[in-house]
Amino acid sequence: MPWCTYTDPEIAHVGLYPHEAEKQNIEIDSFKVPLREVNRAVADGEEDGFVKIHTKKGSDQILGATIGAAHAGEMISEVTLAIVGKLGLGTILNTVHPYPTQAEGIKRAAGAYTRTRATPFLKKVLSRWMALRR
Repeated sequence: MPWCTYTDPEIAHVGLYPHEAEKQNIEIDSFKVPLREVNRAVADGEEDGFVKIHTKKGSDQILGATIGAAHAGEMISEVTLAIVGKLGLGTILNTVHPYPTQAEGIKRAAGAYTRTRATPFLKKVLSRWMALRR
């Protein structure tokens, strides 16, 4: 069940925390994107914050996420839907998102997962492509 604390910035969470996964002997990978890397957050002057998504190790299966951002309560719904619908980070990455939005931080976290699976050559190409998008 997702929750949100309406502070400034907001904090929202859904699913497992890393310490809960560890207690359950579930290995995880975590992908964190600072909002200073999200163009809309920069344009809005809301760069303080992050999107952090936890997946089952070696998989794109989302186990949990924490978002600290001005609009975290609105952003957490996409991750909640992905967990409930058993959709992974690959599906989020392949979904067209409006640009620019702060929710792009979620898509960037999905891209970080994808880059971990790339060959060295592909990692180089992806890094150059991402640098051009900034």
